[in-house]
Amino acid sequence: MEFKALHQQNHPLLIGNVWDVTSTKIAEKLNFKAVGTSSAAIATTLGYTDGEEMKFSELEYIVKRILANTKLPVSVDLESGYSRDPVKIVNHIKQLCDLGVAGINLEDSVVCKERILLHAETFAETLSFIKNELQKSQLNIFLNIRVDTFLLGQSKPIEESQKRIHLYEQAGADGIFLPGIEKEGDIKKMVKKTSLPINVMCMPNLPDFNRLNELGVKRISMGNFLFKHLYKNHKELTAQLLSQKSFKPIFYHANNRKRKN
Repeated sequence: MEFKALHQQNHPLLIGNVWDVTSTKIAEKLNFKAVGTSSAAIATTLGYTDGEEMKFSELEYIVKRILANTKLPVSVDLESGYSRDPVKIVNHIKQLCDLGVAGINLEDSVVCKERILLHAETFAETLSFIKNELQKSQLNIFLNIRVDTFLLGQSKPIEESQKRIHLYEQAGADGIFLPGIEKEGDIKKMVKKTSLPINVMCMPNLPDFNRLNELGVKRISMGNFLFKHLYKNHKELTAQLLSQKSFKPIFYHANNRKRKN
């Protein structure tokens, strides 16, 4: 099924967020319909802080390896485009299209010591330029636009999000991503605000998948939370090896998992 069509099913598209070939292969084995790279997870594995610290060429290499090892549609977290120049952002997207990427995430905030929202109208103009340039080149890639009002704890996230969603929809967005949103009432308002598919992200108080479906959500992301959880377990298991001066915790843990399954 075409990647765009996966956002119009009777149930939300659950994205398997990945950071390397191994995590991608696991997602494919577990029958995910699509995967999306996590910029934060990839940055961490390369020793960077999230926020475009790594070079686009480094991201491109990892995406290339992922694509070479999966048949699933791949969406790439492009952060803010790895440039403030719209022409360069378009070139980055075209390079990803050449690799076979099905979609990208583009966010309306940047990290300048701390993460800040971009001016809504200016970002919408950039998005409109990107959309037009891609259409000129007959490139059909899903533009999932991340609105960071909830993530950054804006004082009036509903009003600011609605304003930005309207601008981005007019500029050519294919989907709206609202990381940080958790309350059912807020989600319902955002879904009603636009005809575009709404994407939410793993959060402690996020409703379960069935309820998100009832609320009209069309896409659910994991972010880098699974990645962080895995490495927390890695740290705890390694600490057990050191304290017990034995490798038995590895095998005991594995055998326990087998019995539970």
